Amino acid sequence: MARFRGTFDHTLDAKNRLTVPSRYRATLSEGVVLAMPLDQKPCVSIWRPEAYEEFTDRALDGVPALSPRLAELERFFFGESQETELDAAGRVMIPSVMASHTGLSKEVVVVGARDHLELWDRTRWNEHRPALLEGVAEVTARADESA
Repeated sequence: MARFRGTFDHTLDAKNRLTVPSRYRATLSEGVVLAMPLDQKPCVSIWRPEAYEEFTDRALDGVPALSPRLAELERFFFGESQETELDAAGRVMIPSVMASHTGLSKEVVVVGARDHLELWDRTRWNEHRPALLEGVAEVTARADESA
């Protein structure tokens, strides 16, 4: 499984295209799935198609077939995602509905998130990062309590 690590400052061009970091272009050369994140943070997730299928299968596994929750999750996972490919220059076009929903502007940050990348507006990422670091500190502090 490909691991995505690092934080990269990038820009979107006038057509909402992101130049994917060069180290990840080969990994994403078979196509990508752009998706809204499950935690509803203001970013666009960039997945390898196989990894997105595995993620959604795990998330939906065990939800009863007749459950209204299943229908809502399927609408979210498949209605709020889009398959696309990198162009010859290693760029991916971000749909305008995703760009506007997440507040993406020209200045963006690409963040590694293990099995996918996240695309954040740079200002929103800089606002979110302190809470992220504080949250990690809280989780690790609680690890001793449960041991």
